[in-house]
Amino acid sequence: MNSYDKGLMWFRRDLRAEDNAALYHALKSCRQVWCVFVFDTAILNPLLERGLQADRRVEFLVASVTELHERLRALGQAQGNESAGLMVHHENARDCIPQLAEALGVQAVFANHDDEPAAHDRDAHVLGDLAHRGIMFHGFKDHVIFERREVLTQAGQPFGVFTPYKNAWFKALEPFHLKTYPVQRYSHSLAPLRKPAVMPTLASLGFAPTNLAQLKIPTGSSGAQTLFEDFVERIDRYDDTRNFPAIKGPSYLSVHLRFGTISVRQIASVAYGMHLQGIVGASTWLSELIWRDFYHQVMANFPHVVEHAFKPEYDQIKFEHGKHAKELFNAWCEGRTGYPLVDAAMAQINQTGYMHNRLRMVAASFLVKDLGIDWRWGEAYFADHLIDFDLAANNGGWQWASSSGCDAQPYFRIFNPVTQSERFDPSGKFIRRYLPQLAGLPDAVIHAPWKANEVELAAAGLVLGDAYPRPIVDHAEARERTLLRYAVVKKPGKTPSAAAPRKPTP
Repeated sequence: MNSYDKGLMWFRRDLRAEDNAALYHALKSCRQVWCVFVFDTAILNPLLERGLQADRRVEFLVASVTELHERLRALGQAQGNESAGLMVHHENARDCIPQLAEALGVQAVFANHDDEPAAHDRDAHVLGDLAHRGIMFHGFKDHVIFERREVLTQAGQPFGVFTPYKNAWFKALEPFHLKTYPVQRYSHSLAPLRKPAVMPTLASLGFAPTNLAQLKIPTGSSGAQTLFEDFVERIDRYDDTRNFPAIKGPSYLSVHLRFGTISVRQIASVAYGMHLQGIVGASTWLSELIWRDFYHQVMANFPHVVEHAFKPEYDQIKFEHGKHAKELFNAWCEGRTGYPLVDAAMAQINQTGYMHNRLRMVAASFLVKDLGIDWRWGEAYFADHLIDFDLAANNGGWQWASSSGCDAQPYFRIFNPVTQSERFDPSGKFIRRYLPQLAGLPDAVIHAPWKANEVELAAAGLVLGDAYPRPIVDHAEARERTLLRYAVVKKPGKTPSAAAPRKPTP
């Protein structure tokens, strides 16, 4: 790469000063580097238009960007630069970046890759505008271990099935892929800010406070490191605890991976080392990180999945529509289906912006295969409410549940919400946490309150149809309707015996 006098580092979904590929290359390649983050109005304004003024993601971003500024400032001060830091703008990024680059007189802009279609469009516009101004644009892999077309089949094609992809992933892995980028070594290249940095507030962005602080969700790189250190202490039990929502099993790092407040190379390196030692929990978690790579390469190579089924024949399915479908969908969104585990899962996402991975599968399966609602409706709801929303993972998960995606659950494999509840929340602890109106029911019937007798209901102070709804659909009948609905994609000779792979997220 050429050496430059001045460069601009554009932070996006990589909000950390350590082990950052683009920042490393910018600092190494330039005599002076300014750093910028843009609160992109092209992303934020649509949230406000949809009534999402209280969005936990924006609050998480504000806190994490502020910490990033302080970290860059500290790196500069260690080199005798008292005014290093982060420039923060609230504009349309596709216009802001070229204008800022020209105003600063830089010769190159550095950024890490983002393969979401909207990001591709934005970056293509920025690249063209920069080229018109005589400024280079350099992009780097940072968000995953392997991206785009780095891991291919023997025929040179992208993978559509996970297990062969995972095998190829391990075969391609070399120590270099897990090596950290020593940013601090070149931090002397951080440029002084031309004017004091002003960090935005939620109010200045047009947003309102959420319950993020009450939820005690750690933000920024420091929060990510705290969570990771805690998880490493219990990763050996991960394989046994990951499916039980009432247990502290997950890493809770998904939001930090989404916004890049932690390096995927760092955590994958630790997990891989423990995997080589035969620690089963670490192997399982590493496999989930590979699922994450898998879904990102699917989106990069098959961008039609953003709006359509990966398997085109699944777009033929006729889902429910009209007023009744909307009523069913609203009941699902609001946790009023009458199936406690589903309703508790929806209460969790609505109250916290997070949903346990096992419950994401249960809730998605229920919407699509019990209520007959188009998976895209649920995908959009999760996109608006999950603090860790990641387009590739969210799309992959919903297509998995609807059987329309890569390596998806076979259409005839339909989760029973009651048996899922009995298996993964056997004592009803999770249900009681989010549905306190059911707290007085015995464990034996809390998974299906309509099976409780009058004495049990009275003892619990519960009137079905009042404090808690009766089921809005009969699961057995819904299953038969789903099999008929999916008959349009049934292949001759297909028998319902194939094992369904599990679709996890970290």
